[in-house]
Amino acid sequence: MPTYATFCGALALGSLLLAGCVSKTTEQTQYSGFLPGYQNLQEAKSPSGQPVLRWVSPSFDSANYDTVAFDKLVLYPAPKPDDRVDLKTLQELQLYASNSVKSVLSKRYLLVPERQAAPPGSHVLEMHAAITGVSASNEGMHWYEVVPVAAVVGAVSAASGHRDQNTELYVEAYFVDAGSGQTVAKVVRKVFGETLSNESEKITADDFKTAIRGLTGDMAAFFK
Repeated sequence: MPTYATFCGALALGSLLLAGCVSKTTEQTQYSGFLPGYQNLQEAKSPSGQPVLRWVSPSFDSANYDTVAFDKLVLYPAPKPDDRVDLKTLQELQLYASNSVKSVLSKRYLLVPERQAAPPGSHVLEMHAAITGVSASNEGMHWYEVVPVAAVVGAVSAASGHRDQNTELYVEAYFVDAGSGQTVAKVVRKVFGETLSNESEKITADDFKTAIRGLTGDMAAFFK
């Protein structure tokens, strides 16, 4: 018969294990196919210290460009709205993220919607970016096999819909040197939004606005 102290200790240990099991980066099984290729991606830290999967050509220098061709983040693959993430939310996320990216890029570069719109003689960097997923999940549930006492509380909480959930936004992007046609950088990033109180709570665009500002802040530092 477990004592109260054992019970509390199991819960504490379980919480630590649960936090450690949450993947901070996109899993290979979650790659959308948006990038021209996923080879050479390496785990790295963004300027703000967040984990990111990234590849940058050794020859890439942001100072070599004066113009960026970017229209908006696309929703890829074709969105499939559901009861928790409706089409309006996806479109709001798309608009907010696209405007945030444009705000950052326009501070340093001439911003055009497509390469053909760049002035003659421009050194153009093309940006292709997509929101590839929006989700909320109870991650790391498998630790309950290790902590059977905590499993009882965890299982009841999850079954009743009262377990906190992570909100997750998946973004993929690649950059092309318009002159050579070569891809010069690729990034796959998973960002966490606000925590939802249960599995019935709807996901909204507001849940990710702080996370998107953090993401575009990292972009500004990368292109400084």
